[in-house]
Amino acid sequence: MKPLALIGRIAQLLPVLLGVSVIVFVMMALTPGDPVEIMLADQQATAEQAQVLRHDMGLDRPALERFGIFLGNALTGNFGLSFFHRRPVFDVIAERLPATIELTLAALLLALAISIPLGVAAAVKKNRLVDRLAAIGSLFGVSLPGFWFGIILIILFAVQMRWLPVSGRMDFACEVAPITRLMTIDSLLRGRPDCFADALSHLILPALTLALPMAAVLTRVQRAAMLEVLRSDYIVFAQAKGLSRRRILWRHALKNALVPTVTVAAIETGSLLGGNMVVETVFGWPGLGRLVVESIFVRNYPLVQAAVLLYAVTYVLLNFVADILYTLLNPRVRL
Repeated sequence: MKPLALIGRIAQLLPVLLGVSVIVFVMMALTPGDPVEIMLADQQATAEQAQVLRHDMGLDRPALERFGIFLGNALTGNFGLSFFHRRPVFDVIAERLPATIELTLAALLLALAISIPLGVAAAVKKNRLVDRLAAIGSLFGVSLPGFWFGIILIILFAVQMRWLPVSGRMDFACEVAPITRLMTIDSLLRGRPDCFADALSHLILPALTLALPMAAVLTRVQRAAMLEVLRSDYIVFAQAKGLSRRRILWRHALKNALVPTVTVAAIETGSLLGGNMVVETVFGWPGLGRLVVESIFVRNYPLVQAAVLLYAVTYVLLNFVADILYTLLNPRVRL
């Protein structure tokens, strides 16, 4: 990628972040409810005490002034104090973010492991049983709501069969000193296979709930891309040279067929960050998505604004990474 193109792509991030900041600020400002009243709901506080608390949180200032203060602080990496944690927003998010990253990565790997082989098989066996089953599975995967599917998995595998735990990241009996704060990786690094198995068992159901809708989309994309590549002239030429079908599929066709799949996977990975709010709530997963849901209910404005900005940055960066992978998979593509 040329330096000018790189600078241009980075510059595109600024108006996106500004637009997201404005939208989130306006939506939170229009949401009914007062953070001070919510915090003092169970306490017999006087009007003067409520006013002091409102002043401490900066809620007695005009909306435009509060928005300007937020933007100015955000440029320096300071997102203010969480209303309900009374700690810097950055520290609160940093505690929850590793859990969300671990869940997202697990869901992404699982979705790719399902969709790529299934999409290739559906393309090779076009209009046969495998192709029709893949089409039906993709339709169900896209149609079923994530929270409903998660509840079904809990009832089936956690309540009825009792194979997997219902919620959380790890049992309290397992204590692993953090290194990366990803429980599965830290368990292996610390030489605790028992804790790794426990962390993995907690990860399976929420990761599967997130992965299946993504796998459904990627399967159809991979199938369509593979069918188009298989009709290409260089594939016909490779067949005429007498190359084995397996070599043609996995060494020649798949590399080019992965280009659209990588792009959609990057976009879907960004969507996982937003979609995991519901899944983390259903499974009691202590990640950033669950924290945002809790913060919305109590009108914790600084934390919600900072988290949504983080989502926006991640989404744009993932699309940027997808563009880079485009050029690596297909050298003919230039940005």
